[in-house]
Amino acid sequence: MKIGLLGYGKMGHEIEKICADRGHEIVWKITSTNRETLTPQTAKAADVIIEFTSPHSAPENIRFCMENHVPVVTGSTGWYKQLPEMKEFTAKQEGSLFYASNFSIGVNIFFAVNRYMSGLMDKYPEYKAEIEEIHHTQKLDAPSGTAITLAEKTADAHGTYTGWANTGEASDIQIPITAIRKDNVPGTHTLTWKSLADKLEFTHEAFNRTGFALGAVKAAEWLVGKKGVYTMDDLLGL
Repeated sequence: MKIGLLGYGKMGHEIEKICADRGHEIVWKITSTNRETLTPQTAKAADVIIEFTSPHSAPENIRFCMENHVPVVTGSTGWYKQLPEMKEFTAKQEGSLFYASNFSIGVNIFFAVNRYMSGLMDKYPEYKAEIEEIHHTQKLDAPSGTAITLAEKTADAHGTYTGWANTGEASDIQIPITAIRKDNVPGTHTLTWKSLADKLEFTHEAFNRTGFALGAVKAAEWLVGKKGVYTMDDLLGL
């Protein structure tokens, strides 16, 4: 399979290694220094594009891929307020879009387990939810997209919570998220249910970026030949 990399930072380098291991060819790599080389002709040289850029660039990049009818897998976060618009544009163009705040198989199983747990905890209002996420200091968004996804899925399954807010700003019906930045932390997410008597704590800790990169490449493999908008729930059958 021929893959184009739109964004070639730390994740892009890790994805390149995974692609080589799985027999895929990287036909081009676009960074902020050679963006002008990304043309419709360049794009169409790839069977699928994997996009890891920034919250500000992602919608424009997705739109470009849809206009040129090249499937795109995006791991950029922080742009999801524009997700309804991107879904509508993808449908209009009969395109192929796969988005995820986190491509790790472990994280997505973590999401599924916590959806189940949140449904149980809805019956016990004495337990309150809170989320803490820790990432490397180069991460562009805070809270992380993974933490926001975790909060949204928890709220949807719980029934009482309506959403999330930063710790110190959250109301009684919002899940507080604490974002911490430290050197050399790939990503740790913890959901805690706490009462006056005890607490239950669920944590996913990434040791490196390999799991994220592998999931993104698997998503690219899976997406080719499909039309529509997909997530890791579709890929993993969750």
